[in-house]
Amino acid sequence: MTGNTLGLDKILNALFTPYKERVPDVNKITQAMVAKGLINDDSEILNDHIAFRTLGVPHLGIASFEKIFLHYGYKKKSSYVFDKKKLDAFWYEPPYSHYPRIFLSELRVSDLSKQAQNIISKYTSSIITDPVDAIDLNDYEKVGSFFYKPLWKLPSKEDYLLLLKESEYAAWVIYNRYYLNHYTISVHELPGQYSKLENFNTFLESIGITLNTSGGIVKTSKDGLLKQSSSVAKIIKAKFANDEEHMISGSYVEFAERLVLPEFKSIPKKKLTKEHRRDGFESANADKIFESTYLEQTTKNIN
Repeated sequence: MTGNTLGLDKILNALFTPYKERVPDVNKITQAMVAKGLINDDSEILNDHIAFRTLGVPHLGIASFEKIFLHYGYKKKSSYVFDKKKLDAFWYEPPYSHYPRIFLSELRVSDLSKQAQNIISKYTSSIITDPVDAIDLNDYEKVGSFFYKPLWKLPSKEDYLLLLKESEYAAWVIYNRYYLNHYTISVHELPGQYSKLENFNTFLESIGITLNTSGGIVKTSKDGLLKQSSSVAKIIKAKFANDEEHMISGSYVEFAERLVLPEFKSIPKKKLTKEHRRDGFESANADKIFESTYLEQTTKNIN
């Protein structure tokens, strides 16, 4: 590992601070958890994973973006394919257990219509070298600011809406770029009944959090050991080229319960560690979690 833990801490803080400001559900949930006595403050929340979306075009995508986290000691793990959404993804294991996993997805742009490909090319074709290669990856301040750097010009409202019709993922990325898509609360680390996702979801709904219902509120892996839910992204006002405005989907919050692996069932809860629980991801779960920014879900927020 050529990076350092201080640098990784700084990078994650640089990601999370603007994310909290843009996603009001983050503070709403945290404050309610404190009021309920589940935590004393947000530092006690274990972040299961964070996720980013990318475009599969030359000099961008996973091959570019992953360099940052590989530099800081993350290890590339399993791959996932989402045929209907035209996406590929990988997850990355953190260098130390208290850091979040990383989930990187990439749109297979070449699988889209010519019209959609041409729109994406209009904004990305000027990128002729990998922008990550231009960063000193040991300079965590520059790395942290990179996630919000405008790598291409602001799209027009017309182009955004045309992409939206074919791929809501493509539309989200063309506007939001590398913005943090979501972070994830490790529900199994919470006290008492709230360590079960179904109970925590009831708590979330009681404080007015709208949950993604695609595939059911709780998405469960085939082995039954990974349960996931997510809030629905809020609709936010976005400014496009020529000062045009339009309401679009922002980011959201995810919630995960990783159950204990069968061979470790006899271990007392207080002695359980990350290594004793189900790791990795499940493509069927992730497929539905993606839809937390899709109109079918986000329009439920509109009265």
